[in-house]
Amino acid sequence: MSAPTWRGDATEIESSDELVRWFERAKRADGHLIGTEQEKFGLYLDDQGTPAPVRYREHVLPTLEGLRDRFGWRESRDRGVGGELIALERDGASITLEPGGQFELSGAPLPTVHHTCAEFTTHYEELTAVAEPMGVSWLACGFHPFATRDEIDLMPKGRYEVMRAYLPTRGDMALDMMLRTCTVQANFDYKDEAQCGRRLRLMLGVSSLITALFANSPYREGEAAGVRSLRSQVWEHVDPDRCGLLPFVFEGAFSWQRYVDWALDVPMFFVRREGRYNPYHVPFRRFLAEGFRDGQGTVHRATQADWELHLSTLFPEVRLKPFIEIRGADSVGSRTVCALPALCKGLMYDDDARDGAWELVRDLDFAARMDLWRRARTHGLCDPEVLAKCKALLALARAGLDRLDVRDSKDRTEARFLDALDAQVERGATPAGDALATLGENPGRGAEGRKQLARQFRFAGAEF
Repeated sequence: MSAPTWRGDATEIESSDELVRWFERAKRADGHLIGTEQEKFGLYLDDQGTPAPVRYREHVLPTLEGLRDRFGWRESRDRGVGGELIALERDGASITLEPGGQFELSGAPLPTVHHTCAEFTTHYEELTAVAEPMGVSWLACGFHPFATRDEIDLMPKGRYEVMRAYLPTRGDMALDMMLRTCTVQANFDYKDEAQCGRRLRLMLGVSSLITALFANSPYREGEAAGVRSLRSQVWEHVDPDRCGLLPFVFEGAFSWQRYVDWALDVPMFFVRREGRYNPYHVPFRRFLAEGFRDGQGTVHRATQADWELHLSTLFPEVRLKPFIEIRGADSVGSRTVCALPALCKGLMYDDDARDGAWELVRDLDFAARMDLWRRARTHGLCDPEVLAKCKALLALARAGLDRLDVRDSKDRTEARFLDALDAQVERGATPAGDALATLGENPGRGAEGRKQLARQFRFAGAEF
């Protein structure tokens, strides 16, 4: 997505006013672009023929190298703690690694959902071409369906070592978030502060409905977890300082200053200098005032790059970076992944759809918003109120996309990407519900149970 011109800038911050201007600099008057991100879990068959989580050296690194060598991806300058290859880039897109080896495509900023869906089709084809001969399968679901924490290999990225030490002091499911969750996200530009505020408020307001529509994590360690989106439940137990629904967004007029004030008071993970992540758990506001003193006694002042890095460590359900990032969906397969950017675009880009969607959630107080979020993750579309609101939301988004009338080479509008979601709400079923209906409540963690789960959630690569 579009980024401020000082991305990675080591210029020291003189006052907090510059942090507001950071968002001002990121706005786009027109030519708004769409970015989509998707994460997936990798599996291989061990010596006993049992599916197991991929390892960095044996599976993740060769996958990165295969994409580089066969499909023109370039190595990123960002390296692991020992100089390892951990990221690729190509034509504005990137492939990166989440802490537990989750493989993330961050799509290029593109003009239409048609373009972003074509990008994911290419990604599926390339990933399958590399992974299949290796015997590696990639799964799209919100929470790892059978692996324990101890089975998962931590990727060699310096920031993850700091997060692994700090976050468990804030929430008892923080390590699950790092190692065992996957998401699909959609990113959108904004033209000014007012539009940014409207879009942020709307998408936070309907984020619970998005969680229900994309609920795809019903299992934990081979057994039913008792919820449709375990990933969403995990996020409520990570760190209350930096996660959740941001109540201030629903209180009075929005301004970038209010988001900055919230972000300034969130404790930091680290300060990065000369490639090293130094643990530093004070609010960014204090760092801005006092700086960071390293082991040699040198005081480092806060820079624009520090601010950008800090914003990337905040995890609300919808967050601001140089764009608006919608984060409330479980990872889903190829039939549904393009539905998220389509749904969000239909609601945000068309005024009538936006107003109608806000009416669905406008009168909820914050306690009711939290209750809706919890019911959405627990019951999905089996909850009558959630189902009714999701049906209405989809109808609004479809009408909005049809009015926007952005067509592909076959004369189809972007509303076609909502077909999979429409089919779900007609049945009152989520991907999680379909998995439970197919596999039952206890497929188990043995070889056959793992293979069944791998087949159910397969996105690309080998079939077990």
